[in-house]
Amino acid sequence: MNRWKMIPVAMALAAVAPAQAESVDERIAASQEAIQEFAQTLQGHLMEAMQEGGPTEAISVCRQVAPQIAEDISAETGWSVGRTSLKLRNPDNAPDAWEREVLEHFEARHAEGVPASELAYHETVQEDGEEMFRLMRAIPTGGLCLTCHGSEPSGDIQHALEQMYPEDQAIGYSEGDVRGAFTIIQRM
Repeated sequence: MNRWKMIPVAMALAAVAPAQAESVDERIAASQEAIQEFAQTLQGHLMEAMQEGGPTEAISVCRQVAPQIAEDISAETGWSVGRTSLKLRNPDNAPDAWEREVLEHFEARHAEGVPASELAYHETVQEDGEEMFRLMRAIPTGGLCLTCHGSEPSGDIQHALEQMYPEDQAIGYSEGDVRGAFTIIQRM
């Protein structure tokens, strides 16, 4: 059996209450819904910040607002919801071993020509004697993302990144690259 069976990102996101998500399909749908909420909420805040204060204000949103969005969705669902990447900006988002393996697989599939927007994976795993449903969906690098994540951020942006993230690795991306992934852990 191929461990790396990809799930379709475009699957219908049925309104499934997180507490009622029992079948794999329901867990996938509920997880995708939570990821969609995270992505849309974050994107809205980023767009607003860009309009009000430019890219340096958007960096502050990623630093302060994104973790709060993840915490809010985690509290609402009872799951662990977050973002991670192989090239970190925020060390608090470092991938665990399972996430690293999935991210590396996403990178390999992307190198084979699979668009980042189509990369998602789920698996039920045993962790510390407990069964967990885990799901990740790649975050494609959009054109606007390149302002802060591209090869050469401008002077003001570079300065803000150095101040907020002295060990930043999250640059050098091109549009369409796998920027990282949304990640969900559901205890079963």
